[in-house]
Amino acid sequence: MKYLIGIDGGGTKTDCAVADLSGKIIHQTSGKPSNYLVIGVEEAVANIFSLIEENLFQLEGDFSDIKQIVIGTAGAGRNEDAQLLEKSFKDYADQQRVHFKTVKVVSDAHITLEGAFPNSSGCILIAGTGSILFGKDEKGNIHRVGGFGRLIGDEGSGYSIGRKALNAVSKESDDRGEKTLITQILNDKMNINFSDSLINKVYKEKLDIASLAKIVIEAADEGDEIAENILDEEADELILHIKSIINKISAGRVSLSFSGSLIDNKNFYSELIRRKIKTNLPNVDIVKPFSSPLNGAILLAKQIVDER
Repeated sequence: MKYLIGIDGGGTKTDCAVADLSGKIIHQTSGKPSNYLVIGVEEAVANIFSLIEENLFQLEGDFSDIKQIVIGTAGAGRNEDAQLLEKSFKDYADQQRVHFKTVKVVSDAHITLEGAFPNSSGCILIAGTGSILFGKDEKGNIHRVGGFGRLIGDEGSGYSIGRKALNAVSKESDDRGEKTLITQILNDKMNINFSDSLINKVYKEKLDIASLAKIVIEAADEGDEIAENILDEEADELILHIKSIINKISAGRVSLSFSGSLIDNKNFYSELIRRKIKTNLPNVDIVKPFSSPLNGAILLAKQIVDER
């Protein structure tokens, strides 16, 4: 039996699906993380290879039975980065005496988009630690907005929200800014109540800045004006993303799905974005994804085989 392999590589775990050549998933498991931006290329490719090997073993299959592998992972949005990971994976496999010729590395956003809109145009807005918007037009062309990383982009993301939260807390700490509930919640959760402890947490202990977005959302739920303003500004940035993708795909009506830890569940921030879309972008329909990113990886693998 011949197989298609789909990989959804994340910072906390990696999902792997094995499908037959029709695209029907016949086996699925999860394993160690494979976001190479977090754990490095060497460990990432080793974890992916091990997970594929485990799935084949459970199916009593062989590496020679694989027709196509598609790996979707964060940080692979640029061709040079995708090619680096692809080559590294093949080199690692060669060391294990397994020779792959059929490996394709794409961004996690790409497989998310393909899973959400497998046979139609549509857009996927992703806002978690970072942010990016991918759109597929009626001809199947892929368009991208955002995703420039935390230093020069990622507007509307957990990192951007968290950074603004820390800025508000630092201003309050030395009377340059208004009082905010964010400071109190941050102190309660992380025992950060002085400027020195804040500096140490951020610069010495490498505080997960993106994780503070949840604190901002919590403060906004309690009516904190500073928190509400931060989320309002960041939501406006995501609206700009959507306006830009609409122009790129040139569609009359646009179907949009949400993905990412900040917006794929109901909370103050996701509901704020929905209201802004309804008010400012009446030609955008917010819909649920048709299927998972992992299924999107399988669909891409099938497309490659069918076109070969």
